[in-house]
Amino acid sequence: MIELELARLVRAAVEEARQELGLDQVPEIEITRPRQKQHGDHASNVALAIGAATGRNPREVAEALVAHLPDSDLVAKVEVAGPGFINFTVAHAWLYRVLEDIVRQGEAYGRSSDEPAERVLVEFVSANPTGPLHVGSGRNAAVGDSLARILDAVGHTVEREYYVNDAGTQAELFGASIEARYLERFGVDASVPEGGYAGQYVVELAAAIEEELGDSLLEVPEEERREWLAREGMERALTDIRTTLERMNVRIDRWVHQSGLDVDAAVDRLRKADLAYERDGAVWFRAEQFGDEKDRVLIRSNGEPTYFAADCAYLLDKFGRGHDRLIYVWGADHHGTVKRLQGAAQGLGFDVDGAEFILYQLVNLRRGDEPVRMSRRRGEIITLDELLDEVGPDAARYTLLTRSTDTAIDFDIELVKSQSLENPVYYVQYAHARIASVIRYAEQQGVPMVPFEQVDPEELVHETELDLLRKLADLPEQVRVAAALRAPYRLTHYTEELAADFHRFYTECRVVTDDASLTQARLHLSAATKQGIANVLALLGVSAPESMERLEEAG
Repeated sequence: MIELELARLVRAAVEEARQELGLDQVPEIEITRPRQKQHGDHASNVALAIGAATGRNPREVAEALVAHLPDSDLVAKVEVAGPGFINFTVAHAWLYRVLEDIVRQGEAYGRSSDEPAERVLVEFVSANPTGPLHVGSGRNAAVGDSLARILDAVGHTVEREYYVNDAGTQAELFGASIEARYLERFGVDASVPEGGYAGQYVVELAAAIEEELGDSLLEVPEEERREWLAREGMERALTDIRTTLERMNVRIDRWVHQSGLDVDAAVDRLRKADLAYERDGAVWFRAEQFGDEKDRVLIRSNGEPTYFAADCAYLLDKFGRGHDRLIYVWGADHHGTVKRLQGAAQGLGFDVDGAEFILYQLVNLRRGDEPVRMSRRRGEIITLDELLDEVGPDAARYTLLTRSTDTAIDFDIELVKSQSLENPVYYVQYAHARIASVIRYAEQQGVPMVPFEQVDPEELVHETELDLLRKLADLPEQVRVAAALRAPYRLTHYTEELAADFHRFYTECRVVTDDASLTQARLHLSAATKQGIANVLALLGVSAPESMERLEEAG
């Protein structure tokens, strides 16, 4: 990878110039991409850091470092610019090597194992099993699953987990809500409890149970009936949730139920650490000690554990399974829970830095300028299934990944389902399908791709060809950065730029020409770009259609 090689060269130059510069310690070497093309392919600001540490003029430091740079056939030109930046222009030979790497690595191109490997647990979605997933949960699913794919791509061992809240007040309210709708079907006067579930899906669930069991539940004692209906309702809801996530190409490795956690063990451990105490008949956690605004209840005065107590037990369970890092993907409305859970992690004896929290903002649905507020079928929420029905899983998932999680998404349904180059997911998939079409056209013209060993990459000298190679060369670093920043959205931006570079190349350079050698070089460049797009889309959980017909079906 060119960034690592350039960093090695700069580090060697710094070591050589240390005595001359009066430098005690070699600073961290960062290699970045200049925003403007005329500033080269890569740059280092190390001279500015050394200047600040030694009191020397950074530009003079940069010139001294350039004088000590080892020779490398990967570097075509080195310049000192501005206040002391060192700008590198890479040699074409290195870009041709990138093309060879893509051909050789195929689906593995962009993956790496440079980082220290960790056992990472990503817990995401985890919506209450009391009804269908809504659109907000779709963003959670897209971010969590894609992040897991990206972390796996840089060498971590990743497990995906869904936390099932199947105990407590919400479960009881769900059972009582289903019961009310079930009893209504037999003329029994009943109503959904305050704070219960009044959605149409509860009516449909009660109807399905009545169709299967008839009036047999009427004779069952109320408490037993409600408990059974809560369990049955949640199991059916979970079945639907699993189906929805599968439609969206989301994988869950493990489903953990709240009812199976050992809350007593977690509370006892906090007691032993003097972080749990009794007051007013309840058990409290000393959350204020860890920066929370007040202490939090673990066990209510009636003996029932709170959701926070279950969260503590879940922490104990997760770390107890040997994970090095826990990543929670939560909605922004959980912001207040983070501080107390970090305190609990510390109180339970774990490294608080081992638990990360990704909080995502809302999804605002609209059709053009009009907001979409109500579901046509359900009457109270927009279900994720409805969105998938209308725009397709690929378009939905990709669009939900186009923004940083700390930014709300305006999801324009009409744009997302349009077969238009204004639609980012269509734009990227269209580039992949177009390349496949170009390769098929070449075969139809009697010009199949020859093995790469017979290709002369030095035919690729047009600026759009070189720009495309530079963009492809950047893919492994983009994956690494997306993993480090927990930012899948960076890959949507990257793949759109890659698609744009291909469209520009395709416009200015005819692929199949009378020049056999040039044709083969351009065919392999096109195929490498197709592979690059497919590899990024795979990390995003989005398909890469081979034809426009399949692309239209996916939309």
